[in-house]
Amino acid sequence: MSTATYDVLVVGAGVAGSALAHALSTLRRPKPLRICLIERSLAEPDRIVGELLQPGGVAALQHLGMGACLDGIDAIPVHGYCVVLNGKPVHIPYPDAKEGRSFHHGRFIQALRAKAKKASGVDVVEATVSELIECPKTGRVLGVRAARKQDGASEGSAVEKESFFADLTVVADGCFSNFRSTVLAGAGVKPETKSHFVGVVLEDARLPMSQHGTVVLVEGHGPVLLYQIAQHDTRMLVDLKVPLPSDIKEVILSEIAPQLPSSLQEPVRTALAKDRLRRMPNSFLPPAEQGGQHTKEGVFLLGDSWNMRHPLTGGGMTVALNDVVMLKELLTHVDDLSDWRQVSRVLHRWHWSRKRFASTINILSVALYDLFGADDECLGVLRTGCFKYFELGGDCVRGPVSMLSGLEQSTVLLARHFFAVAFYAIWVMFTHPRDLRVAEKPVYARPRLDEYPLLLLKCIQVFWTACVVFLPLVWTEIRWW
Repeated sequence: MSTATYDVLVVGAGVAGSALAHALSTLRRPKPLRICLIERSLAEPDRIVGELLQPGGVAALQHLGMGACLDGIDAIPVHGYCVVLNGKPVHIPYPDAKEGRSFHHGRFIQALRAKAKKASGVDVVEATVSELIECPKTGRVLGVRAARKQDGASEGSAVEKESFFADLTVVADGCFSNFRSTVLAGAGVKPETKSHFVGVVLEDARLPMSQHGTVVLVEGHGPVLLYQIAQHDTRMLVDLKVPLPSDIKEVILSEIAPQLPSSLQEPVRTALAKDRLRRMPNSFLPPAEQGGQHTKEGVFLLGDSWNMRHPLTGGGMTVALNDVVMLKELLTHVDDLSDWRQVSRVLHRWHWSRKRFASTINILSVALYDLFGADDECLGVLRTGCFKYFELGGDCVRGPVSMLSGLEQSTVLLARHFFAVAFYAIWVMFTHPRDLRVAEKPVYARPRLDEYPLLLLKCIQVFWTACVVFLPLVWTEIRWW
C-alpha cells in the first residue's frame, strides 16, 4: 500500500471542499501548505439543487479570488424573487441592485475544481475514501484510506489502495456524508427530513418576472420553486412532503400544475412527458460544535456534511462559502496545524463567530418553509400574513430579503421581522376580507363583530404556532453542547 503525506487533506471536491483547498493555498506562511483534495468522481456532477448562489455567496466567492468561476458557464443573473399566492404575484427585489447567479450545478462545480487544480500546492486526486485512519492509542485522525483506479483502467478493474496522511483532515463530503457520525461521535444530531424536492428542467419557460426566482404557494402541497439556470433551461422544484405519493407525475399534473401561472403550465406538461423526475431530500441539520472532547481530534466537518438547512431559500452554498472565508482568516494565525490545541481554539471561535451569519439563513429557511408549506389552519393564517407583509413593501421586503440573500447578518433582525409577520397576520385575520366560498364560488367578506370572540381565541393559537415554529429553531443554534 502506497502512502502520501500532506499538511491538509480535504475529502470532497464540492463547493465547500474546492473553495477551502483554494483558500488554504493562498495563506501566507513561511512554507506553503501542501494540500490534497480527494473526490470520488471528478466527472461533472448532475444534481437538482445547489443551482442558486445568493448575492452574499457571490461576494464570498469574489473575496476568495474565485469570482471567475461564474464566467463561461451560462450563469444567469438573479435580481430577487417573485412570490405567487392564488395567482397574485408580489415582487421581492434584492436591495441596492445586488445580484445573485443561477446555473447548472455541475458546470459551477467543474469551474471550482479547475480553479483548485491550478492553485499552488494543491493536488486533486480522484479516489474513493473508505475510512479515516486513526491513531490506535489516542484515536486522533491521521488521514484517510482511499482507493483509486489506475490510469487508463476500465470500470470494475482493480484499484490501487493508498493511505493519505496529513496534520489536519477536513471532511466535506456533502449531505450524505459517510463520516459524519464518526467525526462528531456523540456531539451531533441526525439530519431531519420533512420533505423532498422533485426536480425537472423546463425548456424556454417564461417566468412571471425574468431573472427572478419564483416561489408559487400551492394548496395541499409545499411550495414550487422555479429559477432559470441557463439561456434555455429553467429549473422547477416541487416540494412534496413525506411520505411521497406513489405516482408523483400524476400528482404534479393534476394537483400542482393547474395552480401555476398559465405561462408555465405547457412547459411543465412537456417536461414531464419527456424528462425523468429526480428527487432530493430536504434535510435540516443544526451545527454541532467541533474540536471539543466529544469530537474526533485531527479532523472536522465542513459544508452539508455538518450543517444543512431547507434549500427553499437557496442559502446552502452561501453559508458554505462564507464558512470558508472565516476559516481562511482564522487558520492564518495557526502556525502548526498538527497542534490540535490551536486548531481546537480556531474551531471554537469559528463555530460561534459564524452564528450571526449562518444562523440567520438556517432559521429563516426552515421558518419560511413551515409558513409557505402550511399544512394546518394557523400556519395558513401566518402564510397569508407573510404574503401581505411583503405586499407592504419598503422595509417589510428589504429586511427579510437582505437576510435571505446573505447581505445582512442578524438573528435579532430576523426575530423582529418574523414576529412582525405574526402580529400582522393576526391583524389581517381581523380586518381583511376572507374567502367564504359559497357553492364553490369565492365570496369575500370581513369578519362580523359576533365572530370576534372566536377570532381572539384563534389569534392566541396563531401566535403560539409562530412561537412553536421559530423558538425551537433558535434553540438549535444557541445550544452549546
